[in-house]
Amino acid sequence: GGLGGTCVLRGCVPKKLLIYGSHLHEDLADAEGYGWSLPGKPSIDWGRLIAAKNAEVTRLNGIYGRLLSSANVDVYEGYARIVDPHTVEINGKQYSTRYICVATGSRATVLPIVGSDLPGVITSDEALALPQRPDKLVVLGGGYIAVEFAGFFHGYGTEVHLVFRGDKPLRGFDEDVRSHLLELLSARGIHVHAGENPLSIEAHGKSGKLLFRTDKGTVLEVDNVLFATGRKPNTADLGLEEAGVKLEPRSGKVVVDDYSKSSVSSIYAVGDVTDRMNLTPVALMEGMAMAKTLFGGEPTKPDYEGVPTAVFSQPPVGTCGLTETAAAKKYGSVDVYITKFSPMKHTMPTGRKEQEKIMMKLLVVSDGFKDAGRVVGAHMVGADAAEMMQTIGVAMKAGATKEAFDATVGIHPTAAEEWCTMRTKARTTTAAEVTHSRL
Repeated sequence: GGLGGTCVLRGCVPKKLLIYGSHLHEDLADAEGYGWSLPGKPSIDWGRLIAAKNAEVTRLNGIYGRLLSSANVDVYEGYARIVDPHTVEINGKQYSTRYICVATGSRATVLPIVGSDLPGVITSDEALALPQRPDKLVVLGGGYIAVEFAGFFHGYGTEVHLVFRGDKPLRGFDEDVRSHLLELLSARGIHVHAGENPLSIEAHGKSGKLLFRTDKGTVLEVDNVLFATGRKPNTADLGLEEAGVKLEPRSGKVVVDDYSKSSVSSIYAVGDVTDRMNLTPVALMEGMAMAKTLFGGEPTKPDYEGVPTAVFSQPPVGTCGLTETAAAKKYGSVDVYITKFSPMKHTMPTGRKEQEKIMMKLLVVSDGFKDAGRVVGAHMVGADAAEMMQTIGVAMKAGATKEAFDATVGIHPTAAEEWCTMRTKARTTTAAEVTHSRL
């Protein structure tokens, strides 16, 4: 319970706090490359870390409560159920309303394999509040949650085994991003098991350990198995179908139109429960568009084009716009500009140059095609990728061209200046090429 939803309570915020802390041992190690001598080996007080994280989440929860109170919003805490298109029941009491907005988010799912219900088998929810740091951990999945959690547990000293069925992590992302991140995950010491499916989990004697097996013969004795294999919209037991709201049969998501309206004219839905673009800022954008539509006299559709986003892997990923394949299909032909280099920080003898290698990529509509010269995709793997991508997102929203990037004076010395100096085209990719081959 509590205000703030998944993001504040058991998602983006606590995860990012733990990611910040997991970097610090690397910073201390890097210091030796800059002449510092530090006594002893640093150690982590896991209990103190989790307590500090919990305190910050509690503080934010209080802020949300005060914001709602100052806006004269009535808050009712409990289990809600829709009785009819204009009535909601909470803890046995019914409330009538003109409109209902469903924003119940999503929940982590666990694959139905043998042993998936054993103690020590967890999802991202429990992983953020483990009372003890696992010495050895299996992370199942290749999506953004999987690579983020694999990264920060590894940073705190856990031996991490990342297991996913594909050949690369981050399915749906640009292929150069996927390949580059895969190399860096391995370079950092995360044990990557690509192309493997989980077979079973069993309790191993009285030690409390788990024995994890895959279909490729891998057998691992671990403290925990973390399922990061997807999330499902929270629509069960809300009375939605009884009220006439159409749900997508396979996923259970609320089916909505371009204005977030469900099949019932008085019931709307925003955020992960609609499974459109599952990002917290996107849910906020959907909510604002809905408010304009219903109460501002200004019918407004959420705009999903050019949404910048990040994966807080280690190192992080930043992306905005289309992948190379999608851009070529949409525009007919795109010119690809790409660069890879070691960040200046690691040209000093930190010993981590290969772990932190940066990749940047721009996709530009080719000459002779509609919107020629426009930047329609930007992708990065490397330190500060998220911070850079937010600003690039503004430029792309304004319709920035490659010429504008080239004409911008870079800030030297920074990694960000590379966005302004990628002059040499690496290749041109056409719609015909991606139709017949998979990039």
